[in-house]
Amino acid sequence: MATERNAEEFNRTLAEGAWLLRANQPTEAMEKLLPLYEQAPTNVDVAINLGGAYILLAKWNKAVRVLSKAAELQPNNAMIWSNLGAAQLGRLELAGPQQQQRAIRAYERALAVDPTTPNVHYHLGLIYKERGELSQAIRHFEDELALNPLDQHARYWIERLVARAASEQEHATQRQAEGDSEEEA
Repeated sequence: MATERNAEEFNRTLAEGAWLLRANQPTEAMEKLLPLYEQAPTNVDVAINLGGAYILLAKWNKAVRVLSKAAELQPNNAMIWSNLGAAQLGRLELAGPQQQQRAIRAYERALAVDPTTPNVHYHLGLIYKERGELSQAIRHFEDELALNPLDQHARYWIERLVARAASEQEHATQRQAEGDSEEEA
């Protein structure tokens, strides 16, 4: 009887933490979830939610630790890999090449587990855009749009990057033509 009550209390607290996270209250969610994680560090649902709270609070290293352990427990859980990618990346504008590569590997693992994992192609598109790998970025934004045709952000980036790639190609062609005419002179 006491064990049932404890399980009910645990599940209720987990649900509250998840609700707080969805309500964009990561500090409050973390306060609910951290004791649960300390009590049950192998509970993947707790780990995913606590990792999500840490991500929203920009506590990247804590999120990586929690989510990496969860990935060991359930390597075929796309949500873990998706969240781990976000944690390993941190803030895109500040992420170095190694952080980006770790995030790419985690996101690719999420897609290997479930090719329809929400927003993963979009995040990969952003990373490749940041790296200047426009064709890769465009491909991922297109894949995101195929999964979610209403994603206006993916559509925006496709239009911007296609225009940028065309402009870069035009400039490269101009430079080549100028170089050719200088050689002839």
